[in-house]
Amino acid sequence: MSDLSAAIDRVLPSVRADLEDLIRIPSVSADPARAADVQRSAEATAALFEAEGFSVKIVRAGEGAPAVIAKKPAPEGKPTVLLCAHHDVQPTGALDEWTSPPFEPTERDGRLYARGAADDKAGIAAHLAAVRAFGNDLPVGVTVFVEGEEEIGSPTLLALLDEYADELTSDAIVIADSGNWAIGQPALTVSLRGLVDCYVEVRTLDHAVHSGLFGGAVPDALSALCRLLATLHTDNGDVAVDGLHATRAADLDYPEDRFRAESSVLDSVRLIGTGTLVDRLWTRPAIAVLAIDAPRVADASNTLVPVARAKVSLRVAPGDDSVKAMEALRNHLEQNAPWGAQVTVTDGDLGQPCSINARGGAYDAARSAFAAAWGVEPVDTGMGGSIPFIAEFQQAFPQAAVLVTGVEDPDTRAHGIDEGLHLEEFAKVCLAEAHLLQNLA
Repeated sequence: MSDLSAAIDRVLPSVRADLEDLIRIPSVSADPARAADVQRSAEATAALFEAEGFSVKIVRAGEGAPAVIAKKPAPEGKPTVLLCAHHDVQPTGALDEWTSPPFEPTERDGRLYARGAADDKAGIAAHLAAVRAFGNDLPVGVTVFVEGEEEIGSPTLLALLDEYADELTSDAIVIADSGNWAIGQPALTVSLRGLVDCYVEVRTLDHAVHSGLFGGAVPDALSALCRLLATLHTDNGDVAVDGLHATRAADLDYPEDRFRAESSVLDSVRLIGTGTLVDRLWTRPAIAVLAIDAPRVADASNTLVPVARAKVSLRVAPGDDSVKAMEALRNHLEQNAPWGAQVTVTDGDLGQPCSINARGGAYDAARSAFAAAWGVEPVDTGMGGSIPFIAEFQQAFPQAAVLVTGVEDPDTRAHGIDEGLHLEEFAKVCLAEAHLLQNLA
């Protein structure tokens, strides 16, 4: 096909309509009450590729969420490419903080706003656009795999990859679930941090007691928890947990003024940590306190709090092992209990980091495709976030080239309020993937 750009322009209106229909399905995998919606999302995804002439099935491992496998065989002598995404989405958070309803896609100033508009129903739509652009003349074999539990750590993915390994085996794997470097600047993601989180409970009393009668001698659990959480960082903000790995990132300049604007950090707030910004964001560990359970201010009485809990998240640097990182975090929390407080640590989610040696024919094909779509050369970037299923694909298919491509941009706000897809960039994402399929042939 000589004019892929015209073909993408032709199919984009129908692809956008299909994307909006997918967005309207609230497929929140973390919410058991949304299980029927997750199933409906899988069925809608399956129908899209069945309409393009793929053989399609919906599969699951045990009690896991439904995934979609769609296949079209390769022309004689051509490779097979596995196109991956996920159809589940994050919870919305506070509904009243959204500018428009989170499951009603709304365009404003060139962005399509909704939960899942980018992460990662745009990945499904990009695969659909590339396939639809070629019609019945796909230059390569294409297998589409869309899972339904990425947002809860892909707990049954390895079982699925094992059970359906023969159907999913391919020469290259394209995972459309990352971000580009900037508007107008494509990127190939070559490393991602892993993730572990845990719940830490601190107890100092058998029950609440009067803060006047006992305060000054008896520590309250909330103060003890605050002191414990403060030990997780040095004064300059570096992670203070022993035994965690860190390394250097790519030699890429991330201007602080740009970063501050993209992160929305307040003007008076100093950035934490040491090293370059890309080191801190991509190849060093990061710890955040995500939530605290304690009495609400509105309900507080003059009593010493007997027990308090927090959820702690650790992003694990590429080259580290998340199991060992969790053990290091647990040891730190247990060994730094203030004032003899009782500390109990309960494991949460775990996902491995990954590094990709992005050299070889498939990666050359991807970089050429990006350059053709954007008109500029792509850059190699890391990703501070975690996509655990990439490491699992590397483990299951070690001979395949893994290409992690971007559907997001620095202002996408994935997982956050007012998540949005930049529509002009999305058109280039679709064109790049079509060029990639052609190049891989």
